[in-house]
Amino acid sequence: MKKKTSIVHVKPSRLMLVCFFFLFVALIGRLFYLCMIDFKVKDTTIKSFIAGRNIQEDVIEPKRGTIYDIAGNILANDVSSYTLIAYLSPTRSEGSNELRHVADKQATAASLATVLDMDINDILAILYKENLYQVEFGSKGKGLSQIEMEEIQALNLPGIDFIKSTKRYYPSGDFASYTLGYTAMKTDENGETSQEGEMGIEAYYNDDLTGEKGYSRYEKDKNGYRIANGVSETKEAVDGNDIYLTLDSNIQLFVETAIDKLQEASEAEWTLMMVVDAKTGAILANASTPSFNPNERNMTSYLNPFISNVYEPGSTMKIFSYMCAIESGKYDGNATFTSGSKDYYDKNDDTKIATIKDWNKTGWGVINYDLGFALSSNVGVANMLETMITKEELKECYSKYGFGKTTNFTLWGESAGTVNFNYPIDAAAAGYGQGITTTPMQHIQALTAIANDGEMLKPYIVDKIVSTDDNILYQGKREVIDTIATKSTIDKVKSLMESVVQPDSSVATGYAYYIDGYDIIGKTGTAQIYDYQNGKYLEGSRGVTYSFSGIFPKDEPEIIIYAASSKQKDTTNYLASSVKDVIINVSKYLNISMTDNQTSVGYEVNSYLNKNIKDISEYLIDRGIDLKVIGTGEKIIKQYPSNGSTIYSGDKLFLLTEGYQERMIDIIGYSKKEAVVILDLMNIDYEMEGNGYVTSQSILSGEVINDKVLIKLNPKY
Repeated sequence: MKKKTSIVHVKPSRLMLVCFFFLFVALIGRLFYLCMIDFKVKDTTIKSFIAGRNIQEDVIEPKRGTIYDIAGNILANDVSSYTLIAYLSPTRSEGSNELRHVADKQATAASLATVLDMDINDILAILYKENLYQVEFGSKGKGLSQIEMEEIQALNLPGIDFIKSTKRYYPSGDFASYTLGYTAMKTDENGETSQEGEMGIEAYYNDDLTGEKGYSRYEKDKNGYRIANGVSETKEAVDGNDIYLTLDSNIQLFVETAIDKLQEASEAEWTLMMVVDAKTGAILANASTPSFNPNERNMTSYLNPFISNVYEPGSTMKIFSYMCAIESGKYDGNATFTSGSKDYYDKNDDTKIATIKDWNKTGWGVINYDLGFALSSNVGVANMLETMITKEELKECYSKYGFGKTTNFTLWGESAGTVNFNYPIDAAAAGYGQGITTTPMQHIQALTAIANDGEMLKPYIVDKIVSTDDNILYQGKREVIDTIATKSTIDKVKSLMESVVQPDSSVATGYAYYIDGYDIIGKTGTAQIYDYQNGKYLEGSRGVTYSFSGIFPKDEPEIIIYAASSKQKDTTNYLASSVKDVIINVSKYLNISMTDNQTSVGYEVNSYLNKNIKDISEYLIDRGIDLKVIGTGEKIIKQYPSNGSTIYSGDKLFLLTEGYQERMIDIIGYSKKEAVVILDLMNIDYEMEGNGYVTSQSILSGEVINDKVLIKLNPKY
C-alpha cells in the first residue's frame, strides 16, 4: 500500500508580503534612477562612463616654437627623435606570414653593432633577456636622429622597431648656450609629458614657446580599433610661437672664436665677452667659458655669467666715478695731485689705518686728473673723492647709472651686485672698482649712456616674437631708461676714454688695445680678487680679474664691447688680443669705417676670367681695391672673391694668372682666411698650425713647390 504524501501549505504573513513589495519597488526605483538620471560614481558618471567606454582620446602634441637669430638662422628647434626597441616574444610572429620578432639574436646583434655605439656583447645581453615581450637599448638606443633611424631600418632586421618622439635640438651646439638655455621632459600629475625650458630663453619664454595641446577622440570596437564612420572629434594643436633673437650668428662666431682662443691661451678660470649695438642696446653676441652644449647639458654652472656673475670690476668703474665728478660741475681736469700712494688715518687718534697705492706702486709724481685717468691712477680717484665729490654723491651716481640693482634683463637669475660703502677709504676703493661687485650686463647698460650722449638704454636680446600665423606679438626696440648725464659731460668722458687707448704705454694703460686706424675708446680694469675664506685679497695673476670696456667709433658709436677674464696663468694681456680680433672682424663685417666714420661704398665683383691682367688691375686699383696678383702671365685664370660678391675700398681681391709656375709666394703677415684663399687658388697642399696671421712658411717665396707647405700662425698683436 502506497504511503500518502502530505503537502504542507505555508501561508505568507501580511508583514512578509509588505516587506517584499517595498523591496521590489525600491529595486525598480533604483534601476529607473540609474537609467534615467546621470548618477555620479567616484570621478565619473554613468552617462559619461557609457559614452566613454568605447571612446579613445589621443593627445596631439604641438610643435615647440623655434628660436632664430636676427637673420633667421635656426638656433633651437624640435626634431624627430627615435628610441630603438626589439620584440623578443615569439607570440608576436604567430599567425603572421613574416617574422616579427628577433629570432636570430647573434646576427641581429652583429648588425646593430655596426650602427649603434655599443659593444656586440652588450647588445646580446639585452636580446637574451628572458620572459620579456620587448626591450630597449638604454641611453645608446635613445634620442636617435632621423638619419640613424633610417640607417638601422636599412638593415631589415626582423623584430627591430622604433618609438617616435620629439626632442629639442641645438644645431650649433656650444653657441650662446647660456642665452638659449635648454629644455627637459616633464611629467605632470596626469602622466602627460611635455618639454619645459629650464634655463635661458627656453625657460623665460616657455609659455610662448610651448603652444597648446590638441586631441583626437573617436569610437573604437572591443579590440580597440577605430570604428569606420563612427563618432569622432578633433581639436588641432596650436604650435608654439617663434622667437627671433638680436644675436647675429656671424658676430657670435667672431666672439666665440676669440673667447675660445683666450681661454686656451690664458687658462683662465672664466672668460666672457659681449658685443652690443651702441645705438639700440640690442645684444649682437655674447660668449663665455666655461660653457656647455645644450644637446648634452654638460654644464658646470647653472648661473648665467652675464647677469649672475658678480665680481669686483676694477678700474673700468673709473669711467663712472669720473663721469659723476664731471657732471657735478666741480671737476677740474687740469688740477694736480701727487700720485703713488695716499694714507688714511683714524679721525680719533690720527693713527694710520690704510694706504691706497697706484697699480705701479710708485706713481708718476705730480700729475693732473685727466692724465690720472689715462694712467688709471687709484690715488687720483681717492683725491677726487675729497676735493670734487663726496662719497654720498658717488653712491647716488652709481645707483643712477644702474649699479647695485638689477637691469631687469630678459633672463632669470639676475644678480644686483653690491654697492655699499660708508667710510672714506671704502668710497675711494669703490671709485676704482674694489670693494663693490657688479655684473657684465650692468656695465653694458651704463656704457650705452656714453654711446648715446647721456641717454641710458635698456639692453635687450629678443628682436620679435611671431605667432604661427605670422603675426608679430612682440617687437623689441630701443628703450631709453633715463638721461643720466649731459652731452658736455659725455663728450669729456669720451675724450678721457680716448686717451686710454693710445699706442704710447708711458701715458696710456690701454695701449695693448690700440689698433692703428681704428677709432676705439675705452678703459681697462685690473681688479684683485678677494678670498672670503681667508679674509684677504689674492696675489699674482691667478688673483686678478682683467676687463675692458670699449666703444667704437668714438664720435658716432656703433658698437659697445665688454670683456673680462679671471685667474689667468700669467700677466700677459691675452684679453687685448681677443678683443682686437673681434673689433677688426666686426668692423669689416658691418662695414664700419674707423677713419672718417662714413660707410664705404660697396663694389660688386665681376668675372675677370680670361681677361687681361693689366686692364683689370688699373680698373680695380682706381676703386681702392687692394689687388693681389699671383703669377706673371697676362691672362686671368682664377679669382677670389667670385663673381657677384661685394667688396669695399681697402678689401683684398686675389687674381691668379696663367703665368703661375708652381713657385711659392710670400704670405707672411696674411690672415688665416687670406692665406687659405691664396693657397687654394694656387692648388697647393698645405697644413696650418695656430690662429691669427701667418708668421712662417716652410717653402719660401720664389721656391718651387714640391711638398706640402707648413704654415704657422699667431695673433697679430
